Amino acid sequence: MTTTKPLQPTLWRTCRVLANRTRLQMLMAVFQQPGQTVSTVAARLNLSLPVASMYLRALEARGLLVARRVGRQVNYRAASVEAATPSAEIAAALKSVFRNENIPLETVLKLATAFTHPRREEIYRAIHARPRTLLEIQTFTGISIPALVRHLRKLKSRGFVGCHSGYYVAISRADALGRKLAQVAVA
Repeated sequence: MTTTKPLQPTLWRTCRVLANRTRLQMLMAVFQQPGQTVSTVAARLNLSLPVASMYLRALEARGLLVARRVGRQVNYRAASVEAATPSAEIAAALKSVFRNENIPLETVLKLATAFTHPRREEIYRAIHARPRTLLEIQTFTGISIPALVRHLRKLKSRGFVGCHSGYYVAISRADALGRKLAQVAVA
């Protein structure tokens, strides 16, 4: 009998799934009331069943939700932190944002869009290792200067990177979600 290792979804793909207000509303709804079905979520958010199903499956595929079939229905709940996967840990950090932030969707959108491209993960890893100049980052990553500037601008505006005396540095995040995204980016 063969056993398969659970998938470790990539951060940038997970962040792309999170960078959608409707999917975030669905995630928040399931976190607040676990065990919801596709039809319950669709009705709550005024979505068609196919769209709700597709969005819930995307969240499940990234490891943020767990689906359980009960007869003809599929119930969704948050991934358990006991799973000890990066996705489950991101889900736990998302729960905290949904509970504690005044405008949680905007907070998650801002943080998630920092890592919606694989190059941003690569750039962040380079800077996390040690402060680097733009040319050092370019040499380390092989990314063109114009593209590097665009990606660095996004990482800076999202609070993950700073620039001091010509050196780009990784900024330590105090918030749980930002800290978790940064940890996964360098893992």
